[in-house]
Amino acid sequence: MEAMSEEMKFEAEVSQILQLMIHSLYSNPEIFLRELISNSSDACDKLRFEAVSNADLLESDPDLRIVVGFDAEAGTITVRDNGIGMSRDEVVENIGTIAKSGTKQFLESLTGDQKTDSALIGQFGVGFYSAFVIADKVVLQTRRAGTEASDAVLWSSDGTGGYTLDSVTQQPRGTTVTLHVKDEHKQYVDHWQLHSIVKKYSDHVTFPIMMMEQLPPPAKPKEGEEPEEPKTPELKQVNAASALWTRSKSDITDDEYQSFYKQVCNDYEDPLTWSHNRVEGNYEYTSLLYVPKRAPFDLYESMAPKNGIKLFVQRVFIMDDAEKLMPRYLRFVRGLVDSNDLPLNVSREILQDNKIIDSMRRGSVKKVLSMLTSLAEKKPDEYKDFWAQFGNCLKEAPGEDPGNKDEVAKLYRFDTTHTATAGELTGLDDYIARMQSGQDKIYYITADSYSAANNSPHLEIFRDKGLEVLLMHDRVDEWMMGYFNEYDGKSFVSIAKGDLDLDGVGNAVEDSEKKAEKEKQAAEAAPLIQRIKTVLDDDTSDVRASTRLTSSPACVVMGEHDMALHMQQLLKQAGHDMPATKPVLEVNPSHPILELLDREQDDDRFANWSKLLLDQAMLAEGGQLEDGAGFVKRMNEMFMAMQPDPDVHSVDNTVEP
Repeated sequence: MEAMSEEMKFEAEVSQILQLMIHSLYSNPEIFLRELISNSSDACDKLRFEAVSNADLLESDPDLRIVVGFDAEAGTITVRDNGIGMSRDEVVENIGTIAKSGTKQFLESLTGDQKTDSALIGQFGVGFYSAFVIADKVVLQTRRAGTEASDAVLWSSDGTGGYTLDSVTQQPRGTTVTLHVKDEHKQYVDHWQLHSIVKKYSDHVTFPIMMMEQLPPPAKPKEGEEPEEPKTPELKQVNAASALWTRSKSDITDDEYQSFYKQVCNDYEDPLTWSHNRVEGNYEYTSLLYVPKRAPFDLYESMAPKNGIKLFVQRVFIMDDAEKLMPRYLRFVRGLVDSNDLPLNVSREILQDNKIIDSMRRGSVKKVLSMLTSLAEKKPDEYKDFWAQFGNCLKEAPGEDPGNKDEVAKLYRFDTTHTATAGELTGLDDYIARMQSGQDKIYYITADSYSAANNSPHLEIFRDKGLEVLLMHDRVDEWMMGYFNEYDGKSFVSIAKGDLDLDGVGNAVEDSEKKAEKEKQAAEAAPLIQRIKTVLDDDTSDVRASTRLTSSPACVVMGEHDMALHMQQLLKQAGHDMPATKPVLEVNPSHPILELLDREQDDDRFANWSKLLLDQAMLAEGGQLEDGAGFVKRMNEMFMAMQPDPDVHSVDNTVEP
């Protein structure tokens, strides 16, 4: 084919990420070798899998391997594999572009903290570019298995503005990466250094990692003797190349588990916890599942990978992100499952409605939930960190996995009125243990922030009675509670929806007296409430005396099955059409504002103040006013009416919409 040479530029954001990584993010430069070996291992895995259905791809070289070498005189390090290799288009896609999407979100996720940002780099998937931490030039030459020798590609870059692509001829398939090492990192151009790094980070790569043996210098010849011919060094395997998950748990150290996690899952931190299990019975499989310490920046992106579970069949790698092996709400779990029962030519289509996969999925979910339960019980501080990172994922479980929702619910943690500040979380079992006399329901409120939930007027009667309320303020909470009706035989009740019946619950000593007083006040306020109801007939489904309020003048109450106002607002902003819902306005007959309203004889002013009462109640609930200018105008009129000088009322206080 005709030789092709192209000069190509990195996108601006890609260059920015690359420079950040090279100059500030990687505090441990030796991990470059782990990253390159990991890429080579993936290439060998992919070839082994494709060769199951097309043995010709192995050509005349069936023994897959990785070779690490160096040239002290030239100052270079090479990592070579005989895996699947890449075509020209694949080089541009996989090497020429750091990421297909999410670059902007990644840059926004950077904190300036070196350790934190190093972890983010790993999650972003730019491991190949770690080579530039120690090299001022990187050259990659590759040929995809099954293509002609003349289809090979040479990629080179100095890590600044772009890269060069050339067509070359290469007989063996696979990829060779050559690093031209910077002067300040020449200590890595050494057999012992490279050997040590391989053993430290890549010992459990399942393909042999080879290096030229280090031969002693030839003995000095005695006088009159001919010098010995230098021996030709042979390739020696330097890694264990064993599938760690096939070994007995008792034979594996924590350091080995952690090292394996970093290698397989491309993380720069140790995992938070892990579970290693061998299952025997109708189906036989082994799982090694990890929970990371930190959530990736794109965990909640819809196009992000659903999970990080690798599927193996009889120790042969089959596919990354086998989404059928783990539900989406556990997409943060990393690791692998190795089946003895699936065929080697398994495809994603075969995995649909597969009994073996279903069995492995059920077992894996059970192990993850058990692992998290143990963490919560034995290491509550670490579990608190886990919840901060991944709790919102677990809240997706009631809608996705009804069969396990009770077990998942044991893991939930919420803010509550029982504590003074945000972040002092409680579990549902602890809430139930603190229930008041006569209480058989779990009370909660959803809002768009902790402050909005904690300051809601709906809480007033609950604080008065000493009843604890869960403060839910994550976006997923309103959706979650649509699927989460009860726990441990106790029904959930939103204190901001439907009718509220607290008779005999909480502070019962004062119930009868307070109830009689409120009934009297409601009866006396009936004409006023009817007057307000007439004014607000188009905007409310009802106006009634409140049993919730003790110090606020009014609140809005949604129907039992209606969506909270703050969620309606979010969905509207996202472009969704929302059905029209009218809230109930509850008023507090004992509040001074209601007394002022009752004395107002001017119908127009009464109407404005009634609307103002509804507006402020809507705002407190997280809603958005349709007529913000009208609200401001009514507020101004109210302030002006409070002035002692009657002439002030003639001032024009209209507000332009």
